[in-house]
Amino acid sequence: MDLALLRTFVTVHRAGSFTRAAALLGLSQPAVTSQIRTLERQLGRPLFLRQARGVTPTTIGDELAHKAAPHLDALVEIAETGLEDDSTLRTLHLAGPPEFTAERALPALGELTGEDGQAFALRASFGNAEETLEGLAAGHHDLAIGTTRPRGALHTATPLCDEVHVLVATPHWAERAGVEDVRDTDASALKHVPVVEVHESLPFVGRYWASVFDARPASPATVVAPDLRAVLACAVAGAGLAVLPRYLCAEALERGDVVALHDPPVPPLRTYFLVVRTGTLAMPHIARAHEWLLRAAADWN
Repeated sequence: MDLALLRTFVTVHRAGSFTRAAALLGLSQPAVTSQIRTLERQLGRPLFLRQARGVTPTTIGDELAHKAAPHLDALVEIAETGLEDDSTLRTLHLAGPPEFTAERALPALGELTGEDGQAFALRASFGNAEETLEGLAAGHHDLAIGTTRPRGALHTATPLCDEVHVLVATPHWAERAGVEDVRDTDASALKHVPVVEVHESLPFVGRYWASVFDARPASPATVVAPDLRAVLACAVAGAGLAVLPRYLCAEALERGDVVALHDPPVPPLRTYFLVVRTGTLAMPHIARAHEWLLRAAADWN
């Protein structure tokens, strides 16, 4: 069986689409379709069910992918690192959301790579959840940090930590809004406070309002900045209220630059996962980084 056909098959299985797989492989969509048809003819069984939006693997397709993917990943690892001796320093490719990766994961792994006798070299990239998982599936990353647990058997996800979200603004806005009037089921006191967010769709503020107040935010965002660190900076400058991870705004809260506008009995949470391609935790540098991050996360709050 042609390994190139298997590689194309596994990429399609992970991407869920001939078009996305073609982009990941650097091939044309007709070439990917032709390779899958060739493999299906060789096996005498259909591997995918074609649908209006992508493809769904058949039972045989799932079984083949589960068996073949770890071995293909291992072959790619050998091809990329060569056949040097065991002392060769491996490179770990990490991907995740920019703020969490920069503030949490990279400092933790920096301690490990800075030890005598480095465990591995480290390369990091930032992206949203979809980009990160696609890059992991295509073999561009070894370890991904995400906020969703991927489906299917080709990825293995381990809960890393929970992130507590806090509704904050400057003391000026808290006094002006009458923060003491904010109740667990009533956010009307905040309806005239400007909103700072990472996106027009209000992913953080909207989730907080739905979870805590069982309502939608009353106002659109006044300031949109696609990085939570920029959102914090704008909130500290007085641009309006924001919903931020507690770890990111803890120092600003301690200094009094911002204050919590609300203290719900059950604050909104977001869970982070460590995700690898199934089978790749057998590789020492990936396993060590995975274990180190899990240890470090035990002290995060």
